[in-house]
Amino acid sequence: MERQIPDIGGEKAAGSGEATLEVWQQGGKWFSYDGHAIFSRMAGQGEPLVLLHGFPTSSWDWNRIWPMLLRSNNVLAVDMLGFGFSDKPREHEYSIDDQADLMQGLLEGLGLKSVHILAHDYGCSVAQELLAREQEGALPFQIASVCFLNGALFPEVHNPLLIQRLLGGPLGGLISRGLTRRSFERSFMKLFGSRSTPGRQELDDFWQLITYNNGRGILHHLIQFMEDRRCHRHRWVSALQNASQPMRLISGIADPVSGTVMVHRYKEMIHDADVVQLRNVGHYPHFESPWEVFSAYREFRKRF
Repeated sequence: MERQIPDIGGEKAAGSGEATLEVWQQGGKWFSYDGHAIFSRMAGQGEPLVLLHGFPTSSWDWNRIWPMLLRSNNVLAVDMLGFGFSDKPREHEYSIDDQADLMQGLLEGLGLKSVHILAHDYGCSVAQELLAREQEGALPFQIASVCFLNGALFPEVHNPLLIQRLLGGPLGGLISRGLTRRSFERSFMKLFGSRSTPGRQELDDFWQLITYNNGRGILHHLIQFMEDRRCHRHRWVSALQNASQPMRLISGIADPVSGTVMVHRYKEMIHDADVVQLRNVGHYPHFESPWEVFSAYREFRKRF
């Protein structure tokens, strides 16, 4: 398999505020993974910090917290295959395992010996797979710490939206190709806290990233990660329970998909669980309340 890893390099200027979508794209570079172009951004100084985004969005989700993280980290974010500005091949067999291969190949190619991980939603499953590989001695680098944001770490208490269930069903292909801006917005807005919903421009940007490069046509393929979670449940939960590195869960508890119930399950399953709960914040805490998330993450990292 082709694993072409370039010298991604760093951005010339970190910037001091959130980026427009155009600026975010202009600040990135592409590398090749199995012949597909993958969008990435890397900037900052300090220990390497890898950001793993959620479904169905992209690395741009991190734009509001990005300048804060750059102050003391060398931050790397990618649009995983099928997301954002990366390629979205129609016939590809998308899986969490494949996305973990992508990340492992990139980090190995960059010669990184140790990384911190900050993951959200879909990215939480990728982080769990990487943790499992590390525990099996299959990673060429160490994971120094992991911080999770609102993800289905335990699929038995995950509560997907109706649109997600439909995409994962037998009519998923039709639902995916027929998704309209209005139906997307109606479902997407349910994920946010009542005080932190995205504005018109942000919704335009999210929609543009999802539909970029015919992205609507593969949503039913990407959603198969929910089946991956069920199939790999024991392995990925064991990876959490056997983790030796520091872990924290930062959760927006107004999230209807993986909020309060997921927090309760995390506390049941993880010994001495480290959890920060954010009130009035939904499924996208790093977008809805970036300062709260940054403060909780900074305090977590100061502990070790």
